[in-house]
Amino acid sequence: MFSVIKKWASFVRFSHTVFALPFALAAMLVAARDHRGWPGGKTFGLILAAMVCARTCAMAFNRIVDRKFDALNPRTKNRHLPSGQISLVSAIALCALAAVGMVVASYYLNPRCFYLSPVALVLVCFYSLTKRFTDYTHVFLGLALALAPVGAWLAVKGQFGFPPASEFSMNAAWFDSARTALAPFVLAAAVILWLVGFDIIYALQDYEFDKAHGLRSLVVAWGPQNALAAAFLAHMTMCGVLLGFGLLCGFHIAYLIGWLIILGCLVMEHWIARRRSLNWINVAFFRLNALVGIIFLVVVAVEVIFQGGFKLR
Repeated sequence: MFSVIKKWASFVRFSHTVFALPFALAAMLVAARDHRGWPGGKTFGLILAAMVCARTCAMAFNRIVDRKFDALNPRTKNRHLPSGQISLVSAIALCALAAVGMVVASYYLNPRCFYLSPVALVLVCFYSLTKRFTDYTHVFLGLALALAPVGAWLAVKGQFGFPPASEFSMNAAWFDSARTALAPFVLAAAVILWLVGFDIIYALQDYEFDKAHGLRSLVVAWGPQNALAAAFLAHMTMCGVLLGFGLLCGFHIAYLIGWLIILGCLVMEHWIARRRSLNWINVAFFRLNALVGIIFLVVVAVEVIFQGGFKLR
């Protein structure tokens, strides 16, 4: 049983859940900050279920539609579908089951999540097709993962809470409402920039293969060095957006410390990508970016749970 679970977890790269999940949970914490970040056991469980199901559906879909390219690529030819470890029928069944699971979890969250769940599924799966017709496939991946914090926020609040423009006034309450409602979208923008940066680095591994087989990416379109420069710009802009998110949420010293560590991780990632061989890409791609997500979640949790108790005086 353990070996079967391990095989299916490897098929959908379950360990990569660490990329989107911390940002979704961070959005959940901020949305529920009136209750010290805890939205209730039911909501928390449903958010986790929806996240895991959506990601499983998207990754299974990716493996299904890319199976022919995976079979040709020396780096990916031993993946489960090309090597026959998992049948195509089983992969399709998993994809469909995960999609149903995501919709069901959304149904029990609130009506808005339920009505938007098919749209979210289309968006997270659509990324897998983009390398066939656009160089900006990394942006589509970013958009797919950016749905995580937005969806988690909506799961807790049921709405975004923008104050009506007709009620605009210069009082603090109106601006506080607008600032709070902007927070998940600012975080989503940071996730997009983060994904663009590290997906470009990941795409370096397949530069020659993609170029030879007509698959598109910014690495193929601009060349590795120019694409790496764009990735660095995306990550530095992401750091600026994350700082803006902290200001919107009224965070203080704990968040600032975490932000500095995240900045250091991203700078190190680009140093590795430029100075080391492709064998180091997985270090830059997985370990450092997983650390970025975990640090971000931890400092947001500290700020929300202690409610500004780390404020500089």
